[in-house]
Amino acid sequence: MRPLARQSVLVGAVVVMVFTGACRSGGEAVRDTAGPPPTTISPPVTAAPVPAAPPVINVVATANHPRIDIFGAPQSAIPVRTMSNPTESGAPLVFLVDAQQPGWLQVHLPVRPNGSMGWVRAGDVDLTHNNYRIQVDLSAFRLTVWKGQETLLSEPVGIGAGATPTPGGKYYIKELLQPPNPNGTYGPYAYGLSGFSDVLTSFAGGPGQLGIHGTNDPSSVGYPVSYGCIRMSNTGISALAKILPLGVPVEIRA
Repeated sequence: MRPLARQSVLVGAVVVMVFTGACRSGGEAVRDTAGPPPTTISPPVTAAPVPAAPPVINVVATANHPRIDIFGAPQSAIPVRTMSNPTESGAPLVFLVDAQQPGWLQVHLPVRPNGSMGWVRAGDVDLTHNNYRIQVDLSAFRLTVWKGQETLLSEPVGIGAGATPTPGGKYYIKELLQPPNPNGTYGPYAYGLSGFSDVLTSFAGGPGQLGIHGTNDPSSVGYPVSYGCIRMSNTGISALAKILPLGVPVEIRA
């Protein structure tokens, strides 16, 4: 698949497993596993180094080493876990920063349980900023995207159904994927989020990761139809893929 201009292509077969079965229609799981795996693509690099930027709203830390140690507290000598860079999908390992101390950053972690936090050494990451944010209102079946105070997009979405609801919480965009078939289950693009289903610990070989993606069934948008992922229009996800960098916070509200 041809990458977007000025973007590197990283292919990871595991991504098929992450999102397989993320939607359902008429009570049945919709599968889209035939053909090549989706392509992991780097979103537009719109962020600038923090020191030269205007006031920071969101600070994003991108790993600059192949393996990043995660600590339970700043100044700790023994890490509680180590994470690989790039990720299994081929995307760069990114974190949304929550707090900073000299030499240390507290970050949101893309691991179970949802809401996990940890500390990384400042020297192990590069910092950028962005002023985008996404809010998903589950009760209204609506997704809204802001840049600062400006509303860029607001449209209805499909959400988790029945026993597989979309879990509320604060997450962030950790990867941007380009499925091989833009007319398939996930549409032309899919964002992998840092959160996971509270119900499905695994699904079709994947870890039950949450996502925001397009659809080949526009009539299903605006209803509880999925296994937890957020389904939006292909026009909307295509517009977002052109502008949103990794690390954008996503608030899912009940």
